[in-house]
Amino acid sequence: MRIGLINVDGHKFPNLPLMKISAWHKQQGDYVEWYQPMFSGHMDRVYMSKVFSFTPDYEYIVDADEIIKGGSGYCIELVDGKEVYHSERDQALPDEIEHIYPDYSIFPELTKETAYGYLTRGCPRGCGFCHVASKEGKKSVKVADLSEFFKREVHRKIVLLDPNITACKDFPDLAQQLIDSNAWIDFTQGIDIRTMTESKAELFKQMKIKNIHFAWDRYEDKDIIVPKFRMFQEITGWNKNKMQVYVLTNYNTTLEQDLERVYTLRDLNYHPDVRIYNKQSLPKGHDILRLQRWVNAPMIFYSKECRTFEEYKR
Repeated sequence: MRIGLINVDGHKFPNLPLMKISAWHKQQGDYVEWYQPMFSGHMDRVYMSKVFSFTPDYEYIVDADEIIKGGSGYCIELVDGKEVYHSERDQALPDEIEHIYPDYSIFPELTKETAYGYLTRGCPRGCGFCHVASKEGKKSVKVADLSEFFKREVHRKIVLLDPNITACKDFPDLAQQLIDSNAWIDFTQGIDIRTMTESKAELFKQMKIKNIHFAWDRYEDKDIIVPKFRMFQEITGWNKNKMQVYVLTNYNTTLEQDLERVYTLRDLNYHPDVRIYNKQSLPKGHDILRLQRWVNAPMIFYSKECRTFEEYKR
């Protein structure tokens, strides 16, 4: 069969489902290529993957006997300013594809010496701004061992996409696998600091980590979160150069609450990273957009001239 692949979101980040689909079809002896409307010609099947709901759909005609669309981007729509996930539109990869070693060759530059994958799926939180619990289940469960997508002789770095790995009961075993890999670990999703314990922090300290991301989405969790941040820093000895915290805005907080989280994190020696829910809805020049530009530019955010948001605006 002639198989075409379309990464609707673009090629700035590797698309893991397409890497697995490519690996499985090549294993069957099929011919796989990136679909190009002007050059590919007729294909037996084309897979289109879209992760983000705000990404425009593919605008070109696809010449194929069969077109299969997948990914969260095709399952989420904006209703009254809130994202709604439609599970009936979603489809999981078959197990024989989901658990295959990815075809990293289709993203040669982005995956050079780097492994991508999930060790766990699901999250117990069920936050209204997130669709993980609806899509993967309201519990963090182990879905793979590291060896499923990592090879020591090939990879020097591991990029994990897990939504809430520390909430999984198997975290100690999975953490030990990461420690034993001797590879640099990148946790791309915000680690749930609310689930952090001293023993888990000790495991993180043993990993080779250049940067770690946490999340402070709910302002009302301050009394739980701040002591956990202090504990984690005391155990690891890390600072803002290594620890970033996603700060959700434009969802259910005021600008004053956003600023309080930003200032608190800076005082704790964590670097805040402002994320905007439904960013497209904000008019040009909105204070939240300005807040993000200020906080996410360290040279400005830590300068003596712009210690406060008001100073930055002036």
